[in-house]
Amino acid sequence: FDSVLHLAGIAHKRIKNEQLYYAINRDLAFQVAQKAKESGVKQFIFMSTAKVYGEFSLENQYFNEETECFPKDAYAKSKLEGESLIRSLENEQFKVAVVRSPMVYGPGVKANMYSLMKLVYKLPVLPFGGIQNKRAMVYLGNLNQFLKSIILQKSSGTFIPADDHNLSTIELCTLIADGLNKKPKVVKLPHILLRFIELIKPSFYYKIFGSFALENKQTLKILGINPPFSSKHGIQEMTTWFTQHIR
Repeated sequence: FDSVLHLAGIAHKRIKNEQLYYAINRDLAFQVAQKAKESGVKQFIFMSTAKVYGEFSLENQYFNEETECFPKDAYAKSKLEGESLIRSLENEQFKVAVVRSPMVYGPGVKANMYSLMKLVYKLPVLPFGGIQNKRAMVYLGNLNQFLKSIILQKSSGTFIPADDHNLSTIELCTLIADGLNKKPKVVKLPHILLRFIELIKPSFYYKIFGSFALENKQTLKILGINPPFSSKHGIQEMTTWFTQHIR
C-alpha cells in the first residue's frame, strides 16, 4: 500500500475512564503508524481534530494551520499527543499528513447536528436571533476531496479541511429550515438570559452561541483546490437524508 488513512478513534462518548481516549486516539494510532512504516508504506494520514486549538475562538479570531494548540478535554488532548508521536516517525521515505477537521456533516450525521435538525424540524420558534458567531464545518463530500488530494499529491504537513466559509448559528438553522421546508419564527433571547445560560451551561452556550472559526488558506494553497460543494448543497443533502430517517 502507498498510503494508510487512519480514521479509528473515540469521540462524542461519555467515558469515565479518560485513559481509553489515550489508548485509542494516541497509542493505537501510533502503533498503526509504526506498523505502516515497518511495512514500507510511504504516507500515513492521521485524522485529528480542530478541537486541538481549543473549544471556541474569540471575536474576529480565526484558527489556522499554524495556530498554537490549547486542547481542553481528553479527546482533543489525546489527538494532539497522537499527532506528536506519529510525526516523530516521519522521514524522507515515510510522510505524515495530519488532518485537523472541524465538525463533519452530511447524510448519516449524528450527535449535535442531528439534534439541531430535530429542533428545527419540530419547533415553530427558534431562539437564535441576533447571534453573530462563526462556526467552521466541513461537508462530507468536501472532506473526501481534501483527503483525495492529500493522497494523490503525496502531501505531508498539517491540513484543515473546511467549507468555503464559516456559518453563524442562524445561517445554519436557516439553511436547515429551507432544506426541511420549514419556516420557523426566529426570536432574540434577552441578554440577561444568555448570560444566565452561559453561567450554568457554559459548554452548551459556546456550542450554540460561541464561535469556532477556521481559516485554511495554507491548506488550499498547498493542495491547489477549493471545496467543490457549497454549504447549501451539503445541508440539502443532509436534510434530504434526515426526512427519510426522522425518528
